[in-house]
Amino acid sequence: MTAMSTEREALVRELDNGGRALATAAVLFHAAVAALSGLTASDQRALDLIERFGPLTAGELAERSGLAPASVTGLLARLERRGLARRVPNPNDRRSVLVELVYEGMTVMGPHFLELGRQLHQLYESFDDAELASIARFLREAARIQQDAAARVPSPDN
Repeated sequence: MTAMSTEREALVRELDNGGRALATAAVLFHAAVAALSGLTASDQRALDLIERFGPLTAGELAERSGLAPASVTGLLARLERRGLARRVPNPNDRRSVLVELVYEGMTVMGPHFLELGRQLHQLYESFDDAELASIARFLREAARIQQDAAARVPSPDN
């Protein structure tokens, strides 16, 4: 084995371990912040999806979150009760509704996400544009691979 392949193996191991550590840290952060508002991590992730992709139908939220439609119904009821989301008429389809965020309800969780974002933006400053482009490409592709892997996991109903 050459020195170069040994160095690459070490880097790949570091990436594997770093990815796992980041995934765990993200789950723990989201669970902790969600708990402040009496939410589950799934509730908080649903809020994140609505925030990132704009108002969604319940079906779109189920598809993007990987939750069963019946689970999304209960999730939306919890978010509405806590004043974090609301259902509004879908301007493109009178038969359906969209779920949108109620930003005024985010007062407990919001500061924690703002601080995390601030710290991440500080970290971005330590990389040049080429490095940021490589990191962005890696994250985009890693997310796609993770989503594909999740889609291949059989439903417990099957």
